[in-house]
Amino acid sequence: MKSRGHSQRDEAPASSHERLAAPVAALDEVAFAYAGADRRALDGVTLELRGGETIGVMGASGAGKSTLAKCLNRIVPAFEDGDFRGRVAIGGRAIDGSRVCELAPRVGMVFQDFEAQLFSTNVAHEVAFAMEQAGMARAEIAARIGPALEAVGLKGFDDRDPTSLSGGEKQRLAIASVLAIRPDLIVLDEPTTDLDPEGRAEVFALIRRLREEGRTLLVIEHEAEELRGCDRIAILRDGALIAEGEPPSVMGRLELLEASGVHPPDLNRLLGMLEIREHAESIDRAEALIRAHFPNLPRAERSEAEAATMIAEVRTSAPPETAAAPAPIARLERVSFAYPFGPRVLDTVDLTIAPGEFVAVIGQNGSGKTTLAKHLVGLLQPEMGRVLIAGRDRAGLAPAATAREAGYVFQNPDHQIFAGTVEEEIAFGPRNLGLGAAEIARRVEEVLAAVNLGTMRGRDPFLLSKGERQRLAVASVLALRPRLLILDEPTTGLDYREQRKMMALVRELNRDGIAIMIITHTPWLVAEFAHRAVLMRRGRVMFDGAVRELFARDDLLAGSSFRAPEATALGRRFGFVALSPEELAERIRGFA
Repeated sequence: MKSRGHSQRDEAPASSHERLAAPVAALDEVAFAYAGADRRALDGVTLELRGGETIGVMGASGAGKSTLAKCLNRIVPAFEDGDFRGRVAIGGRAIDGSRVCELAPRVGMVFQDFEAQLFSTNVAHEVAFAMEQAGMARAEIAARIGPALEAVGLKGFDDRDPTSLSGGEKQRLAIASVLAIRPDLIVLDEPTTDLDPEGRAEVFALIRRLREEGRTLLVIEHEAEELRGCDRIAILRDGALIAEGEPPSVMGRLELLEASGVHPPDLNRLLGMLEIREHAESIDRAEALIRAHFPNLPRAERSEAEAATMIAEVRTSAPPETAAAPAPIARLERVSFAYPFGPRVLDTVDLTIAPGEFVAVIGQNGSGKTTLAKHLVGLLQPEMGRVLIAGRDRAGLAPAATAREAGYVFQNPDHQIFAGTVEEEIAFGPRNLGLGAAEIARRVEEVLAAVNLGTMRGRDPFLLSKGERQRLAVASVLALRPRLLILDEPTTGLDYREQRKMMALVRELNRDGIAIMIITHTPWLVAEFAHRAVLMRRGRVMFDGAVRELFARDDLLAGSSFRAPEATALGRRFGFVALSPEELAERIRGFA
C-alpha cells in the first residue's frame, strides 16, 4: 500500500513478495462529496492494498472511513449521490462504470450494522444467499457452505435461526457469508461496535486467522489496541489520509491519534508518561520495557495467595462510610423476568441504588443488563419480586412520577428522538408533566447549556452527529430533573473525542448530585468513571462492589468474559490495581 507521504515501511527495501504481488485494490487521488454537503467526505486519497495485507483504518466519526470502504465496490458513487473524482482499481483494472453486483464477488463487505445483512430463515441459507445472487451452481454453493461456517467457528449451526445467535455469532455469520464467495478483498466496517468483550475477542481472533491464511483485509476500527497486529495502519482526518505506516510508527504518535479522534493504546500512553519512547505491542513487552527503566518494581507472583492479598488491600484502601446511608432512589427485591417463550432473563435479582452513586452494570450480551434497566423505569413489569422507586412500589406509580425519579437514555438515541427541532425535543417531557411555559423555557435553557447544544436549538435533531444526538437524548431526560439517570451503552458508535465529551458530561452530572447507572462493554470506561460495578451473568448478579476490587478478581473476570483494561492488567504484575494509565504511571514513578 502506498501513499503520497512517507512511512517507516516505505523507506525499507521491499521484499520479493511485495515486488511481485499486484495490488488487490488501489485508490488514486480519490475525492467524493455527498450531494448537499459543505465539504468533501474524501479528499485526494491515494493508497494501494496488496495481496495478503491487512490494513487497519482509523479516524474520527465523519473522517471518511466508511466512504472509503464503499468506494471499493462502487456503492460510492453508484448508490450515493455526489461528486466523485479520481480512480479506483480492483486487481489492476479500473472499476469505472462497473455495477455493484459485478464487484460483490471480488470485494466482500461486512457493514457496521451487520445485523441488517442477516435476513434468511437459517444459517445455511444466509451463507448461500450471496453465492446464489452471483449465479454460482447449486453444487458449488453446497460445497462452500460448510467450509465457510467452519472457518468462522460456526460448524454445525446450519439449521439455526440467525435471530437466535449471540451478537458475536451473528457477526461471524455475516463474515462467513462473505467468505463463502471467496472475494479478493474483505472489508470489515467497525465489526465489533455492539459486541461484548467476548464477542469482540471472537471476531478479532477470526480476523487474525484470516490474516494468517493470507487473506487480504481492510478493517475499520475506533480502538487502536485491536489493530496492532495489522501490516499497516492508515489514519483519516477530514477526508484526507494524514498518516500511514506499520503499527509501531503510527501507534506511538499519541497526539496525532487523539487529534484524529482515535483512542491511543493505553500501553503506549503509559510509556509516554514514563518517558519511554518505544512501542508496546503487548502487555509482556510493556512490562519488559518498564522493568528495564524501573528495576526496583516488585514482582507479583500472580498466585492465589497473592490475589487474595491484593483483594484484601483493595478493600482496606476503600474509604470508610462516615455517615448513615441515605434512602435509596431505586431498589429491586428478588426480581425475576422472562420474555415470552424464552428463558429467564432476570433471576431473583436484588439491587439498590443510592443518591449520588455512579454504577456501571456490565456483563455479556444477553446477561440481563438492559432488561434490568427497563424494570427500573417501568418499561417492563417483573413476573416476581418488586421494584421500589423512592421507597414506593413502582407498580402503583404513574409514569410521570417514575420519570421524575429515574430517566432512561436508550443505546440508540434515534429510538427516543422524534421532534422537529432540538428545543422541541427537550421541551416535550416537561410539557407532558403539565409545567407552565416559563418553567419549560427555564429547563430548556438549563439543559441546553449542560449538554453544550445551545447553538443548535433550532436544528433538526436527525441532522446532528451521533454524538450530538446522544447528548440531545440525555438533555431530553435531564429536563425532567430525575435523581437517577440510566444510560445504556452511552459511547457506542462514538469516536474517542465524542466518548470523552459524553463521559465528561455524565461525570459532571454525577458531581451535581445525580445518581448515574451506565450499561457498558468498555473496560476503560468502567475503570476511569464508575465507583461501583455490578457484574451480571445469565440474569444473576455475580458481583456488586467497588470497581477496583472487581479488577482484582481474576475468577470473576474470566467467568464473565470481561477483562480489565490493559493498564490495569499490567499494574497487577507489579502488585497493585491501577484504574488508569495516569494512576499506574504515578505508582511506577514511586519506584524510581
